[in-house]
Amino acid sequence: MNIAIISSTKDKASTNIKENLTSDFDFKQLEDNSDNNPIYHYKFDDKNVKLYTIDSELIFADNLDKKIDADVFIFISKHLAQEGRASLTCHAIGNFGKADKGGKEKTLCTSHSVLLKGIFIELNNNVKEPYEVTLEATHHGPFMEKPVLFVELGSNEKYWQDKNGGCIVAKSVIKAIMGNGNSYESTLVIGGSHYNHIANKAMLNTNLAIGHICAKYNLENLDDNMLKEAMEKITPKPKFVLLDWKGLGKEKQRILGMLEKNDMEYRRSDKVL
Repeated sequence: MNIAIISSTKDKASTNIKENLTSDFDFKQLEDNSDNNPIYHYKFDDKNVKLYTIDSELIFADNLDKKIDADVFIFISKHLAQEGRASLTCHAIGNFGKADKGGKEKTLCTSHSVLLKGIFIELNNNVKEPYEVTLEATHHGPFMEKPVLFVELGSNEKYWQDKNGGCIVAKSVIKAIMGNGNSYESTLVIGGSHYNHIANKAMLNTNLAIGHICAKYNLENLDDNMLKEAMEKITPKPKFVLLDWKGLGKEKQRILGMLEKNDMEYRRSDKVL
C-alpha cells in the first residue's frame, strides 16, 4: 500500500506534526520535491509512506490525488474550536450540505474506515493530559477521489505548537499504519453531535469501523442520493447503518422511512452499545 501524508506550510500544527514524524521515525529525504519542499520516505513491510509538504491550505487542496500517486491520503492538520481545548481529532471529509470550508457541495470523499479506526485507537492509546480524543462528523474539503482522512491537533495556537501534542499525533499515525489491518466491519453513523460520542464508543468498544458520520445538524441535507453516496464512499463497503438513536431528533421517522425505502439495514446505537 502506498500512503501519502500531507502537511502544509500554512498550518502550524501540521508543521509541528511533520517535524515529529521526521525526527522520531526513519524518514529518508528523497531527491524529488513538492512545491519546492522536500519529500520524505518511510517503508514498513509492504507499506510505502511518503510525507509531502504543500504551500496551500489543506482544506482547499482539491484533486491532490491527481498529482500524487497514493492509495490513501492522511492530512495532518490543525483543529480550531472556540473553546480552545487541548484536542486530538480525526475524521472523514466531504460535505453533506454547502461547501463553506472547501470541497464540493453535497459531495463526500471516500473514507478508509479501517485506517481511521486504527488512528483513533492509537490516539487513545497514546494520549496524555491535557489532551482529549474524539471523532468528528464528516465535514470540509478538499475534494479528492482517493480514500482520505484528517487527523488534527488543536484547538488553538498554544496547542498547535505543542511538541508533546505533535508527538502524540505523529506516533499514532505511524503506529496505525504499522497495524495488521484487523478485519473490522465498516458502518455509517447517522445522527448525534459533531463530536460524536456514539461513534467514539463504537470505535473503541466494538468491531465497528466508522467511515462517515452525518451529524444531527446535517440530517436535513440527507436525502436518498446522499445516503447512497455515504454508503458507497466508505471502504470496506458497509452492510448496515448505525443510528445514533437519541440523536436523530425530529428527523427520526423520515430517516427510518428512507432506509426502508432504499432497503438498507440499520442498527440502533442503544442496542449495539
